[in-house]
Amino acid sequence: MSLYGALFSGVSGLAAQSQAMGMISDNISNVNTIGYKKTQAQFKTLVTQSATSTTYSPGGVQSRPSQLIDQQGLLQASASDSDLALAGDGFFVVNTLANPSSINGEYLFTRAGSFTPDENGDLRNAAGLYLQGWPIDANGNIPSNRSDLTQLETVNINGLTGTASPSTAVSFSANLQASQAINAAVSGATYVVGDLATDTVTPDFERTLQIFDSQGGSRSLTFSFLKDNGANQWLVEVFVEPATDVDAGTHPNGLISSGTMAFNTDGTLDLGATTAGLLNLAITWDAPLGVDPSAITVDFGTDATADGMTQYDSASRLESSDTNGSVFGALDSIVFSEEGVVTAVFKNGTRRDINQLPVAVFTNPNGLGNRTGNAYISTTESGALSLNEAGIGGAGLVAPSALEASTVDLAEEFTNMIITQRAYSASGKIITTADEMLDELIRIKR
Repeated sequence: MSLYGALFSGVSGLAAQSQAMGMISDNISNVNTIGYKKTQAQFKTLVTQSATSTTYSPGGVQSRPSQLIDQQGLLQASASDSDLALAGDGFFVVNTLANPSSINGEYLFTRAGSFTPDENGDLRNAAGLYLQGWPIDANGNIPSNRSDLTQLETVNINGLTGTASPSTAVSFSANLQASQAINAAVSGATYVVGDLATDTVTPDFERTLQIFDSQGGSRSLTFSFLKDNGANQWLVEVFVEPATDVDAGTHPNGLISSGTMAFNTDGTLDLGATTAGLLNLAITWDAPLGVDPSAITVDFGTDATADGMTQYDSASRLESSDTNGSVFGALDSIVFSEEGVVTAVFKNGTRRDINQLPVAVFTNPNGLGNRTGNAYISTTESGALSLNEAGIGGAGLVAPSALEASTVDLAEEFTNMIITQRAYSASGKIITTADEMLDELIRIKR
């Protein structure tokens, strides 16, 4: 009977609009939830019997939630280095446990990137889910089997230190004045090797560089220059100060190397006529220091060019110098690149890549299943999972120091709330009207 069908149709309307109101309420309550994707109600007719030209059997309506997971939320700048967002498609991979195994822990996917280190140094978001990344080995490589979730590990910043590294290369760029007067010790042929190191002869030009031994200890390496009798030639001594830092038998008075530096007539460096021992320094440190010997390559510039040592008729001066190596350093900060590379920056200036974040991509992200904590799980509707490097294979780029805002539009939700309220009231009116008609029908019998 159509009247009873009308009652059932009204009831289905109440149920459908109630569900729609539930979706709207969830959207509004999550307006400030990082990475939240709104859900909207989709309605479809419910047909109980095919209508004919003379009869109609009302069925009603059904509603189902439609997740808009693939919508990009607005990226907002954050003051935290470990806050992350994705610009483009994909999801961060997280786990419910810090140390998941084949039987414990669940891999989930999220765009809620408010990660902070916990008491163990593990990066977790506001829902307590642990950020997963590929480990980067000493050669800068990530695992070759990138489709296997078990190759991932929780990103941890605890116990990271910048190891000390010895100096192995020095660059030295300076101009030596061409018109420099020749020292009396040189003109009188009384100069001997080591006179600059022992301060017997005052050098025409001298500079000291800081180098590092195998344990990160800071040492002083001095370069002294004295104009020679020969045309376009300078006497050079390289020594360590204080001399007690090096082995006295190998390096008397701290002398590491000595020789002649030569220049061409145009003032550029003549490497062919320069003593080779000045370019490769071998330092034996004093045994009580307990450090390894140092082998240091010295770069004075390119032969016959003015990109390093020069001899022009202007005041002698240091143009630039550089030394590699570093002291031991504690962790200073963690930085993330657009490619998802997690880099530890240490207080000694060194950097080390520790992880790379994969970006999970699905054929149909709107088919993912919901989990508590603004996270998702793969389903048959979402399609196959692909773990890609950021920016490759359709995966978005990582946005460091940023968070993705909720996709909820309050104005739209309030409008939908009014529409849903009116639709609910209308469905209720169907029931009361059908009830009155049935009551009228019953009164006929009376």
